[in-house]
Amino acid sequence: MNESNQLKLNGLGVARIFKAAACSIKGFRAVYRLEVAFRQELLLSLVLLPFSFVIASSLANWVALISVLLLLLLVEIINSAIEALADRISTDFHELLGRAKDLGSSAVFIALTMVALVWGESTYSYFAG
Repeated sequence: MNESNQLKLNGLGVARIFKAAACSIKGFRAVYRLEVAFRQELLLSLVLLPFSFVIASSLANWVALISVLLLLLLVEIINSAIEALADRISTDFHELLGRAKDLGSSAVFIALTMVALVWGESTYSYFAG
C-alpha cells in the first residue's frame, strides 16, 4: 500500500484523531472482555486508587503510585496483543511463539514487581512516618 492510500485509510487531521480514538476504545473493550488477567489488574488498580490519595506523601509520590498502576495495565495490554498474534499464527506448540508469550508474561511480572515496590515503600513510609 502506498503512502497516499495509507493516509486515506487512516484519515487526516481531526478525523485521524477520532479514528485512532475509536480503535483505542475497541482495544479496551476487547482486552476487558477477553482477558481475565487484565480485569484482575484493573480491579486491583481501582481498589488501590482511593488509597493513593491517603498514602501519597507528595504530588510526585502520588504520580508514581498511579504511574505504576497504569504501567501494569499497559504491559498487560501489550502482553495480550502478543498472545493474540501468536495464537493467530498457530495454536500448535512452537518454540518461538512460546518464547514470545513467555517474554510478555515476564514483562507483566516486572510491572507487578514495580507496583509492589512503589506501593510497598509508600505504604511503609505512611505507617512508619
